Amino acid sequence: MLRADSAQPIVDEFGLGSQGVLTGPVARGEVGQVWKLVAPAGVFAVKEPFEAPDESATDDEAAFQELGIAADVLAPRIVRTTAGRVLADIDGAAIRVYEWVDLCPPDRGLDPAAVGAAVARLHRVVYEGHNGIHPWYTDPVGRHGWESLVADLVAADSPFADLFEERVDELVGLEQLLEMPVRVQTCHRDLFADNVLATTTGDVCIIDWENSGLSDPAQEIAVVLFEFAGGGGERARTLYGAYRDEGGPGLVVGPRSFSMAIAQLGHIGHLSARRWLADPSAAERKRNEARVDEFLRDGITRHQIDLILDSITS
Repeated sequence: MLRADSAQPIVDEFGLGSQGVLTGPVARGEVGQVWKLVAPAGVFAVKEPFEAPDESATDDEAAFQELGIAADVLAPRIVRTTAGRVLADIDGAAIRVYEWVDLCPPDRGLDPAAVGAAVARLHRVVYEGHNGIHPWYTDPVGRHGWESLVADLVAADSPFADLFEERVDELVGLEQLLEMPVRVQTCHRDLFADNVLATTTGDVCIIDWENSGLSDPAQEIAVVLFEFAGGGGERARTLYGAYRDEGGPGLVVGPRSFSMAIAQLGHIGHLSARRWLADPSAAERKRNEARVDEFLRDGITRHQIDLILDSITS
């Protein structure tokens, strides 16, 4: 695990100067945390995963990110080691280093035209890497999975057991819309508000490319439509219009275009509830309860899908 005195081996491994100051962690996600490094070569974000990543998959993600940057997608530049690698083993952690970008907090109310145009530039990068289609983005939890979860939540006297039970029929109904990706290319696969952020200068920056892999751009732009225009209306029209005007290839043609959003959000909600059950520590329960609450109260519904489709086709 990184420590403040990990700064020196990092600047040496990545050729960032003679010394550095490492502070943090300054941010934490589901799969890792971020430290801030100030060195003679500049300011950098150091990403420390909780579990060691696969280097081949990492190289594929990095290749896609660098192609995106070359195609005018605003994203943090990858800093490679002096040997040209993406990963480096520092104090037992397989870290990556990126240029530091000053970002604003997550905001689902970002300018929809700017978001649509940014995703279009990303989707115009036609790259078919070897990080393949993953069941997280395609497969259902299934009625048995949801009902089993509810039974365990009731037994644990969970504060959200009743809400989950009320949502089961809707969750199963959503999963009946799932279909496999049709037009396949490498996509980001995590374009939620945590990763599509405004910079302090007002641009839209896409971060956290570590889930990149094969999917359908039509299904991914549908995720973005839900995240940034879930109520439909003018925001949905503006976002999708900007996406198509900018050359975005994804065509949202019906409810099944939302397959990726349905599967991904379902797995996030299911996993968060399972983690709430598995770890009774106060900090982890609070964190997972917040994620479950967001899933239950702000999650995707068939009604929302209809509102978005009506908005972008009218």
